[in-house]
Amino acid sequence: QVQLRESGGGLVQAGGSLRLSCAASGTVSITNVMGWYRQAPGKKRELVADITSGGSRHYGDTVKGRFTISRDNADNTVNLQMNSLEPEDTAVYYCNLIEVVLPTGTKNTYWGQGTQVTVSS
Repeated sequence: QVQLRESGGGLVQAGGSLRLSCAASGTVSITNVMGWYRQAPGKKRELVADITSGGSRHYGDTVKGRFTISRDNADNTVNLQMNSLEPEDTAVYYCNLIEVVLPTGTKNTYWGQGTQVTVSS
């Protein structure tokens, strides 16, 4: 069973930076996507950024140019560097992993417990 452990987050002033990290434990398929989602009060959970095991990155429109996602395949970790933070970035951030198990093609999805990011104006 794969478990995701998040670290980072906290309180920062607008314009500041934070770094989130997530480590996956257990046996993870080499074919996977790791990423970050966020959910603000009263809003739907949305994609922040993700990165495939091959290194392809995808960002949500509201964070492009401000956030950078990276990963280390050797230890199945994913990091999110968040710069120029805005009050609108305030949310609970969730680590996500989607793996495709070969040869069956079975897809498994895992979530971290979430970490709070609060940006004050």
